[in-house]
Amino acid sequence: MPVFYYFCGIMQVKTKAIVLHSVKYGDAQLIVDILTAEVGRVSFVCRMPRTAKGKLKKQFFQPLHLLDLVFDYRPNASLQHIKDVRLLVPLVSIPADPYKLSISLFLAEFLCHATRGERQNNLLFDYVEHSVLWLDGASRSYANFHLVFMMRLSRFLGFFPNLDDFAPGRCFDLREGVFTDRLPCHADYVAADEAGRIIPLMRMDYQTMHLFRMSREERNRCTGWILHYYRLHVPQFPELRSLSVLQELFA
Repeated sequence: MPVFYYFCGIMQVKTKAIVLHSVKYGDAQLIVDILTAEVGRVSFVCRMPRTAKGKLKKQFFQPLHLLDLVFDYRPNASLQHIKDVRLLVPLVSIPADPYKLSISLFLAEFLCHATRGERQNNLLFDYVEHSVLWLDGASRSYANFHLVFMMRLSRFLGFFPNLDDFAPGRCFDLREGVFTDRLPCHADYVAADEAGRIIPLMRMDYQTMHLFRMSREERNRCTGWILHYYRLHVPQFPELRSLSVLQELFA
C-alpha cells in the first residue's frame, strides 16, 4: 500500500514504479524518467555513489525495470530526489534475451513519449506492470506482443479505436479513430484493403496473439500505422529511434 506523509508542503511517497528512460548527467548523476503508480510520470535526478555500498545503483535504472521507490514529492520541482529504492521484481529473461531486450527498449521509448504528462492512473500502471511481467515470463510466441501492448494502452489514454462501424471495404480514419465508407479528405487513414487487419488485432491478447500469424512485413505495417495513430493523438509524439531495430526482429 502507498504511504504518504505531508510536511512543509512536501509529500513523501512510497510507490511502485517502472523505469522508462535514463541519461547520464554530469560526472556522477543520472536523469531518470519513471512511471509511478501513485503520482504518474516523474523525473528524478540521481547521484550515483562511487562505491558499491550506496543505495542507488545504476543497474536499477534500466528500461522497464520494476522498482519500489520512496521520495519526497515537491509538486513545483521539475526533478525529484529518491530517498530509497529497491528492485520490486527482478527481470530474469528480458535483459538476457536479445529479442525481448529489443522489444523492451522499443516499448520503454514508446511509453516515455506516450505517457508524458500522465498523472496518477492506477489502471494504466497495472496494465504496464502486468505486460512487462508477462513478457519476462514468456518462453515463445511473443512476436505480436508490441502490437497488442500499444493498441490496448490506447484504452487507458483515452483514444481507443471505435470498432462499431466496421464493415468490409471501409477505411479507418486515424484522426477520428473510426471506420468510414467515405475516403477522408486528409492522408491520415488506413486504406480499406489494410483496415480489416484492425479487427483481429484488437481481438488479440497476450494469450491468443500467437494464433494470429503475420509476416514481418505485415507486422511492420501494423506497427507503422499504430505509431501514426499515436502521433495524431499524443502531442509532440516523435519518430522512435528504436523502431529500426524492432523492424528487423522475427521472420
